[in-house]
Amino acid sequence: MAKIYYIGDWAVLMGPQFAESPFNYEWKGLEIFNYGKWLKDALESTGQHEVKSVAAWDFYKLPPGEYEKVLEEYDVIVFSDIEAKNFQLSPAFFDREKFGNKVLTFPDRTRLTVEAVNEGKGVMFLGGWLSFSGEMGKGGWGRTKLREIMPVKCRETDDLVESTEGFEISVNQDQEHFFEGIDLHSIPPILGYNQVEALPDSQVILSIGESEDPFLVTGNAGKGKTLAYMSDPAPHWGCNFVYWKHYSDFWLRCLDLVLG
Repeated sequence: MAKIYYIGDWAVLMGPQFAESPFNYEWKGLEIFNYGKWLKDALESTGQHEVKSVAAWDFYKLPPGEYEKVLEEYDVIVFSDIEAKNFQLSPAFFDREKFGNKVLTFPDRTRLTVEAVNEGKGVMFLGGWLSFSGEMGKGGWGRTKLREIMPVKCRETDDLVESTEGFEISVNQDQEHFFEGIDLHSIPPILGYNQVEALPDSQVILSIGESEDPFLVTGNAGKGKTLAYMSDPAPHWGCNFVYWKHYSDFWLRCLDLVLG
């Protein structure tokens, strides 16, 4: 059984907001969405794997030492729609009571991730507006040590490619054997993806049909294996994909690829 720590794909809906006077603004409602439920259910569908789904804000708030425990306990880490700032900042930096009491530094979680992969950990990098470079570069993964283990190279600026008409996916025939028994040609239109460049020693399994941009890429880093899926495993980019009949089988096979 594999233990998977899945970070991201949660959201909070606040509102609507009402201006009842020039001095009184009221929020009417608060709702939390776990958009990661499709991927979590898929990976747990056989009963052989266990997934802990964690919101980006909970990952951000992990105190020093806790992420190290995660890396020891879990076999695979999944990052999806979680910008680099969640790795690089700590809430303790904003605790004014600690200012001047001691030098404030904390373990670099990108370094810890890279070291864990080099020692054999598996990682899935999944797409979205805050993944890879992301919207207006907000994702920022390529500006961190994560670039040392990703099987793709991030663009330096905004990497979002979107269309309401959707994009068709093409299959690299030389790599199709990894998904034997799954009709990859039946993947429904994907509404958007992150544009990247595959590294020379990586394996491109799926591409965007018209542009031939990489869509599903695997690679090795030290003793570990990594996978980059360039779209969202959840709505909105994946609003058709999550209802694909092979959705669960697809992600279970992706899990096999990073487990080795």
